[in-house]
Amino acid sequence: MKTFFIILTFLTLFTGCSRKNAFFEFNMDKDQELSATSIQSSKIVSKDGETQGVISVIYLNEIYPKLYNKNEYFFVFLFTKEAKEIYNPNKSADSNLKLKLNSKLPIEVEQLPEENKFSHLVNSKNNWNSYYLITFEKTDTINLLLEDNVSSSKILHYESVKSPQN
Repeated sequence: MKTFFIILTFLTLFTGCSRKNAFFEFNMDKDQELSATSIQSSKIVSKDGETQGVISVIYLNEIYPKLYNKNEYFFVFLFTKEAKEIYNPNKSADSNLKLKLNSKLPIEVEQLPEENKFSHLVNSKNNWNSYYLITFEKTDTINLLLEDNVSSSKILHYESVKSPQN
């Protein structure tokens, strides 16, 4: 009887193993799977340790290498306690919240509506986030940092995607 319970226990444990991957139970297309592996998030923390918000970033060059390859492109969604916008070089308004790639400012920032062409990549859409398509010059190393005078995020690292050969 003791042997029967031991065998039953092992059979129960091993029947839980399967060949399915983490995405089996999700209805995701290839782009959504790539975005799930690409997304990085960081708290935005003040100098005195208080959380001021959250930034999440998807590196679009990884998701759409044929479409986004001339520069470095990022889909960014941002939540801050106080209403803040990311610095935009094309607007005269001076925002002190700056997203930098290797200490350099973006060459283009486009604020997006809640429903946008990248909405399908994430499952957390809400009206209290701000959404952006941010473009930086092409580079070999990717270290993103969001900061202002009183707070900053951790550095988000990505592997640079080489342009596809045609």
